[in-house]
Amino acid sequence: MTILKKTAGIILAAGTATRMGKTKQLLPFQDSTLLGRVVKNATESNLDELIVVLGHDAENITKTIDFSGMRVIINKDYIKGQSTSLIKGLDAVSESCTGVMFLLADQPLITADIMNHMIKAFQTSDAPIIIPFCDGRRGNPVIIARSLFPRLSSLTLDSGARVIFNEYENSILKINIENDAILFDVDTPMDYEKLLTRPFPGT
Repeated sequence: MTILKKTAGIILAAGTATRMGKTKQLLPFQDSTLLGRVVKNATESNLDELIVVLGHDAENITKTIDFSGMRVIINKDYIKGQSTSLIKGLDAVSESCTGVMFLLADQPLITADIMNHMIKAFQTSDAPIIIPFCDGRRGNPVIIARSLFPRLSSLTLDSGARVIFNEYENSILKINIENDAILFDVDTPMDYEKLLTRPFPGT
């Protein structure tokens, strides 16, 4: 009997968005906000549990977005870099989950179908790192197995999980996603304008 590996989703949403000049998590998008859309997509996926890590403007974000059914973590050290949010999120993952998908608050075009494609690859592979690629370019979200949680917990500053990719290059499973949504995030006002002109993707 095959036992499916459970996957947690950690939405990293604590940043200050200095290049945007305002709380980008709350920028209007479709019938919600950037972060609200990411949350909705994640809840529609096959992720087994959801954790959202907030920091900057957390009070306004929690008043605006419905986080029902997920665990909300407030990272008071968010100003020290993304790794602090990553570690806070990892600490909240249930023991039953054998891997984590890291989702970014500024990638609202990552659909549940894209997430499910990644989850299936993780469930059917022994690779500890699953990374999506489009046109040869590395994108997000990524999935990292529990065996690497100790290494992730040792990260410092604003490095994020990407620093371990070189260390474990031979252990990465690269998944081709024919959708450049995995490459698109919203960092600047120009990015936001581009987002508003794009159709919501399928897979």
